[in-house]
Amino acid sequence: MNTFDAIKERRSVKHYDPNHEFSDEEIEQLMSLAVLSPTSFNIQNWRFVIIKNPEIRKKVRSAAWDQAQVTDSSLFLIICADLKSWKKNPEQYWKNAPKEAQDFLVPAMGPFYEGKDQLQRDEAMRSCGIAAQTIMLAAKSMGYDSNPMIGFDPQKIAEIINLPDDHIISMMMAIGKQIKPAMPRGGQLPLSDIVFTDGFSS
Repeated sequence: MNTFDAIKERRSVKHYDPNHEFSDEEIEQLMSLAVLSPTSFNIQNWRFVIIKNPEIRKKVRSAAWDQAQVTDSSLFLIICADLKSWKKNPEQYWKNAPKEAQDFLVPAMGPFYEGKDQLQRDEAMRSCGIAAQTIMLAAKSMGYDSNPMIGFDPQKIAEIINLPDDHIISMMMAIGKQIKPAMPRGGQLPLSDIVFTDGFSS
């Protein structure tokens, strides 16, 4: 499936075949593509929690408005981010870069993020959002459907997965074989309402 088709055919599917299973090879393929998503300073601050244990899935479902896709999907992810990844051995993010790039980028990370909690959170959400779209389009190309989810109690989910204090949850995602198509699209705004040239009208 080409990229244009994957974008057009990707929908938020709620109903999945509970008997279908992802192979370990498919999971590795999907996650290997996810980590090619871009991040600022290449800090790769996303953290993906795959929920395999059926009992833990049930706990997550109870903290997610009892949405069936939590337990019925073939693959269920909780997409998180490390808010402090920028200062955890920053040299590792540029180990394969030319020395000139290393000498410039590595020392720049600290001053860019230090003391800027909102920027760190914004960066986390940006990174996770980009990675989530990569996952959804890759899954569609593999013949699967997906559903990004924000309908959950973040505190309860954090407790269930033992989320570290310096991490944040961005969203959850169900992936699998659909048994019921998504509803028709609700309606897209015209480009004239959302695309502007050289700025907004005064």
